Amino acid sequence: MYPVVLNLQKKLCLLVGGGMIAFRKAIPVLEAGGSLTVVARDFVEGFQELATEYSMTLHKRSYESPEAAGYELVIAATSDRRVNETISRDAQAAGRLVNIVDVPDLCSFYVPAVVRRGSLNIAISTEGAFPSLTKVIKADLEKSFSPRYALLLDRLAEFRVKLRERVPDDKERQQKAAAVAGSEAVALFLAGDDSMLEAELLLK
Repeated sequence: MYPVVLNLQKKLCLLVGGGMIAFRKAIPVLEAGGSLTVVARDFVEGFQELATEYSMTLHKRSYESPEAAGYELVIAATSDRRVNETISRDAQAAGRLVNIVDVPDLCSFYVPAVVRRGSLNIAISTEGAFPSLTKVIKADLEKSFSPRYALLLDRLAEFRVKLRERVPDDKERQQKAAAVAGSEAVALFLAGDDSMLEAELLLK
């Protein structure tokens, strides 16, 4: 499999299913800025609030073939094999990315488990071989990567902007960025000590 990070900003996305699994699948798509339409005969509690918060479109009905062809990203979370097969066929015939939850043979991509720390995203995938292992690995990574990584990345992103403005040479910029990333100041910041990082990020 070829791992990628998709930009879903304003992309048309379709989710078929209205249960708890579908609800959990909807959240990261919306948080990534996808324009999400959800089709289901029934919706669990929470979908309506989510729709209001993110301007998500809900259609209370069955899937209508070949509507998946009109979306750039398609996710199905239904327990009906025939419906899943139809959705997968419609999407793939139109060259769309499609994920049928827990049915690897109908997918063109798998959704990894993700550890999120602000703009830092660490994805874990077994390519559908044994998804339960990803939960174990995710729990380990969540212990290793504290919430301070989000704060660190924010500060480093600001520093990178200054670097690009003040250091015209590509090689020099890369060297300075690498030196900061591997510095003791970063290690201390992650441990809770902010003092050295501010000095480290000053461009002289």
